[in-house]
Amino acid sequence: MNKINTIVITALIAMTMVSCGVKQTLQNEAGTKMNSTTGLISKEQFDKIDAFGVGNPNDGFAQYFIGNSYLKPLTNMQNGEIPIFNVSFEPGCRNNWHIHHSTSGGGQVLICTAGSGWYQQWGEEPVSLEPGMVIVIPPNTKHWHGAKKDSWFSHVTFEPAGENTSNEWCEPVSDEEYNKL
Repeated sequence: MNKINTIVITALIAMTMVSCGVKQTLQNEAGTKMNSTTGLISKEQFDKIDAFGVGNPNDGFAQYFIGNSYLKPLTNMQNGEIPIFNVSFEPGCRNNWHIHHSTSGGGQVLICTAGSGWYQQWGEEPVSLEPGMVIVIPPNTKHWHGAKKDSWFSHVTFEPAGENTSNEWCEPVSDEEYNKL
């Protein structure tokens, strides 16, 4: 990864972390109430605290999601910038199990910005995702991520540079599996 890309990623992470804190303050000043036990929020509440906005329907990848997701590019890839996206999930939406393959480097990074979600690696316990959390997914790791049942969820994502990278979409996360969370 070149020096400029490293600077861009570092700045984005810093801005996201500050934004999460600022949005939490705005949320409280706006009188938005989160469920103190679960932290789950409605779409109206989510819109007040979502740092980057929902974006457009993620039609290009809809076949790999249960429910509706939205994609908002945060960088201009046509100018050679690292592809960084904000992905928003409606309540209950999740992507299929998938793998970011690479022979060296690669993987995926999730920076949670608003709402509540889930992340799970194959064979591991699910991890509850909340604003400010950063998940570094090693390359060649089967996993899924998405919103909790009753909450919108948003994360910034990018794939670190790697060699011989490709994505493999696998089976959906079944309703039975998801409803146990």
